[in-house]
Amino acid sequence: MLFLELGMEDQEPLTPEPQAKRDPRALNAYRHGLTGQVVVRTPEDEAAYTAHCQNMHQSLAPEGGMEVELTQDIADDRWRLKKAVAMQENIFAMGLATPSPIATHHPEVDAAFSQARVWLTSSKEIALYSLYEHRIQRKLEKNLAQLRQLQEDRRKALQQAVEEAALLAQAAASKGEPFDLERDFPVQALYPQLVFSTPEFARLVAYSRRLASAKEAIPAARQPFRKAA
Repeated sequence: MLFLELGMEDQEPLTPEPQAKRDPRALNAYRHGLTGQVVVRTPEDEAAYTAHCQNMHQSLAPEGGMEVELTQDIADDRWRLKKAVAMQENIFAMGLATPSPIATHHPEVDAAFSQARVWLTSSKEIALYSLYEHRIQRKLEKNLAQLRQLQEDRRKALQQAVEEAALLAQAAASKGEPFDLERDFPVQALYPQLVFSTPEFARLVAYSRRLASAKEAIPAARQPFRKAA
């Protein structure tokens, strides 16, 4: 449950591992590396949950505390949705293990009758799971929209910062003056969520200047020649 990609330290389960053969239904307690909360799951569920969360963090690529927390909320809601679907399937599967009062001796028909019996006897629970899914989906969409807005604000802020630094560097070059990124472009001017080292930011500025020069040069090279009179 701890994300090494996010710089979290690995931890052992809080429940000691027994030396004897493990009961497949045995549970372990785990402390979440991001939220600090303790949850109880089977080791198999914990491994699946950890892989799911790591995949979501890698896919959404959050930066900064707020984005990381929103990404974790999204990962948890996606996990809950998958679990709700699995629970509904398991409810119907349990019906197949219960003898049906109507026996047709046709496997597919008997299975259909068993599922219909589950629907009639457990419709309230199944409806609650459906309601549960809709609520989680709305919350997930809200968090995803907020995360995308934060990331869009961060991208725009980075673009603006790079353009400003490139403009300052160009102005210094036109005057024959040196441009020192650390001295001439204070860190305070950066968006709070922008986490870049000076060399990384300097490479972005240099790339922006090369791209601007290329845009100026290519249209000039593509100007059509005038036909001779």
